[in-house]
Amino acid sequence: MNRRVVVTGIGIISPLGYSVEDLWRACCKGHSGIGPITQFDASEHATRIAAEVRDFEPTRWMDAKIVKRCDRFTQFAIAAAKMALGDADLTVMEDNADDIGVLIGSGIGGMWTWEKQHQALLERGPSRVSPFFVPMMIVNMGSGMVSIETGAKGPNSTVATACATAAHAIGDSFEIIRRGAAKVMVAGGAEAALTPLAVAGFAAARAISRRNDEPERSCRPFDRDRDGFVMGEGATVMILEELEWARARGATILAEILGYGMTADAYHITAPDPEGRGARMAMQAALRDAGLAADDIDYINAHAPGTPGGDEMEATAIGELFGDSVPVSSTKPIHGHQLGATGASELLACIKAIQEGIIPHTLNCDNPDDGIVIDIVRDKPRQATVKYAMSNSFGFGGHNAVLIIGAV
Repeated sequence: MNRRVVVTGIGIISPLGYSVEDLWRACCKGHSGIGPITQFDASEHATRIAAEVRDFEPTRWMDAKIVKRCDRFTQFAIAAAKMALGDADLTVMEDNADDIGVLIGSGIGGMWTWEKQHQALLERGPSRVSPFFVPMMIVNMGSGMVSIETGAKGPNSTVATACATAAHAIGDSFEIIRRGAAKVMVAGGAEAALTPLAVAGFAAARAISRRNDEPERSCRPFDRDRDGFVMGEGATVMILEELEWARARGATILAEILGYGMTADAYHITAPDPEGRGARMAMQAALRDAGLAADDIDYINAHAPGTPGGDEMEATAIGELFGDSVPVSSTKPIHGHQLGATGASELLACIKAIQEGIIPHTLNCDNPDDGIVIDIVRDKPRQATVKYAMSNSFGFGGHNAVLIIGAV
């Protein structure tokens, strides 16, 4: 369990573009990827805005035959994984395939496939349902297809813990390498759930913003005028390696995974525990795992999706553990809430904060909630030395996942 685990490559499909720098530039400049929904006619929907991935051409990363047999979320996973392997300058070959595993999660999975095939059933009958329906839809197919497309034969699994998915996928991969079950893990999350049914469902639950006339101002973490999160899509995949393995092959090391905490609220199917006990325990667990104290953390990328209860709960938990001693921000107004992919995108922001000495600000936090004691970075990015950063992810069902990352 003393094996150290580092990040050596990152691949990303996001509403801001297809590179780490595209997303980071938007974070630093306060450019939002949120706009009107174009993937379907949303004119009758209560919510008509989202953070869409635009101009995605999957045949850049896979054969056209594969594209036809993969849901959009799986296409995202394959593309991001191949980009991450390229960024890490790592090729899966016969002599290393057994040491390379894949763990890519999704909160919802093949929602587009589900809706299209259900429509085919209703309109044309059961004989017209595709034989690829089930394998295209199921959540594990992101990991499965990345393994098939790359040849990675090590540990292969998936995670589905709603909005905590990608953080759990990276944390579980961290544990797999630490215990010696793999040398490398291709880890992260992928989501493509901007479908009519999913948007209608989240809207019916009053979970997503209805600020349709101001898309770029709709996601408002910690702001007293927030009215819900804004759905996003995309994938972020990271290459995690055992440190000595990475050094031996001359890899460029981007950061080190230091701690991982996971807990449950045991409270409600969608609402968080308002006292933030589960979130606080997860942060404490990650600190213990990393061998750090609360005052060692230089930046927290908050889950803070812009929901009334979620933001208040997290501010309470952070305030009880850290007071106002650590800068906090949410990047969701930039890339949207990517559900099962969002935790990996936010960990990416933590890595860039460490590398660049810049803490991204929280867009649209114009009037913070009364009583919030935490140090929310607002208005503009903040120059700071960031040695250790924490990333929080909390999901429906009370799933809590916290990662701590540091410079090597």
